[in-house]
Amino acid sequence: MFPGSPVARANPKGERSKFMRSGPMGRCKPRGTRIQVLCDEIFGRANFVSNAIWQKKYTVANDAKWLAENHDHILIYAKNKETWRPNRLERTPEMDSRYKNPDKHPKGPWKATPLYAKRTGSEKEQAFSFQFKNGVVWTPPRGTSPRFPAEALRQMDENDEIWFGSDGTATPSRKTFLSELKLSAPPAPTVWLHSDAGNNHEARDEVKAINPDDSFATPKPEKLLKRVLDLATNPNDLVLDSFAGSGTTGAVAHKMGRRWIMVELGEHCHTHIIPRLKKVIDGEDSGGITQAVDWKGGGGFRYYRLAPSLLEKDRWGNWVIAQSYNAAMLAEAVCKLMGFTYAPSERHYWLHGRSSERDFIYVTTQSLTHDQLRAISEEVGEDRSLLVCCKAFNANPDAFANLTVRKIPHAVLRRCEWGKDDYSLNVANLPMAAAVETGNQTATPPLPQADLFAEGE
Repeated sequence: MFPGSPVARANPKGERSKFMRSGPMGRCKPRGTRIQVLCDEIFGRANFVSNAIWQKKYTVANDAKWLAENHDHILIYAKNKETWRPNRLERTPEMDSRYKNPDKHPKGPWKATPLYAKRTGSEKEQAFSFQFKNGVVWTPPRGTSPRFPAEALRQMDENDEIWFGSDGTATPSRKTFLSELKLSAPPAPTVWLHSDAGNNHEARDEVKAINPDDSFATPKPEKLLKRVLDLATNPNDLVLDSFAGSGTTGAVAHKMGRRWIMVELGEHCHTHIIPRLKKVIDGEDSGGITQAVDWKGGGGFRYYRLAPSLLEKDRWGNWVIAQSYNAAMLAEAVCKLMGFTYAPSERHYWLHGRSSERDFIYVTTQSLTHDQLRAISEEVGEDRSLLVCCKAFNANPDAFANLTVRKIPHAVLRRCEWGKDDYSLNVANLPMAAAVETGNQTATPPLPQADLFAEGE
């Protein structure tokens, strides 16, 4: 797992404010239909926002058996479609180039737009005509209605905001000025051309720049992830990619000032993701969106190796200790979960960790009796306290003033807070590193990352 700068939280329910995922999808393909049905079940059919088409290839394969497929589908869902609105895209030079000023109007560049709109089915056609000051009489085409009342048209005419063509004989239209656009940025279209959102060829080149000897099979271009994050996130937002692959999501999110978490099961973590993020942080990654966002480097990340699940259900549905845990692994994991420092004693079998000089923890898979707890209590003594986490116990836990007895699955389940939005299982609670003065700059040294169950690593 790769958290970004501050510690980030994942939601075990899978409920995210915004969710975008690319992949093949089509009504005529059973595979695509199933993924949309699955997303409908997770996010609710009413929260489906749109299906964006991404042009992943800019060339046509001559060896295609049927049609040359050169696009993918991106399904867009919101946690609540009624309240969520995507960000608008920045205006491009191409958009602004459509505005000209052939008549040197003082308001600046403009483009001609119709004075009429298509009539809705509920509207009744009404006779309308308007005579401009140059004598031209205008009537909306059949099936349309005027966009503006007569008084508004008269005002536009007086301000020289009606265009009759360069020779004065064209159908009158309104001058829409670039300087007066209410929305300076347009909404995103549902067709994403490769020139705007990248393509597979770009993605392969970006990955080869990180690992020339091992090209990743299905990378996504940085421009595609930038489009997704532009629409769905703002600076300092948290971005989650549960299938990190070559690390494109983290690289783009980092360059765009977002926090991020990436999860990967395979070896891509070491062959692609870590080398890629190091180059991004060091400012050595010159590809992808680096120039577009003027990225110079900076920041950092933490790397965690997740331990196997501590608990599992038996055949009767009860929570029990997972069989993959031996005694030492169990003791270390419970110490971390219960807020103790794992420090097993060679002298006392019941001392597996401590939270202070006089507060200790004992973890065992045994079922403890009253006599066993009494013997432990006597060894601990009156001036110390001990948290006993065991498989089960047959005694009154309040009978010993210096002992607190807890059943392991119940204690761990309370700490994990299963099913809550605030997922508080914090196995790796790392301390903040002290700053080190290096010349005129203050640097944060990397923290040693101990594997929870390193087994000699």
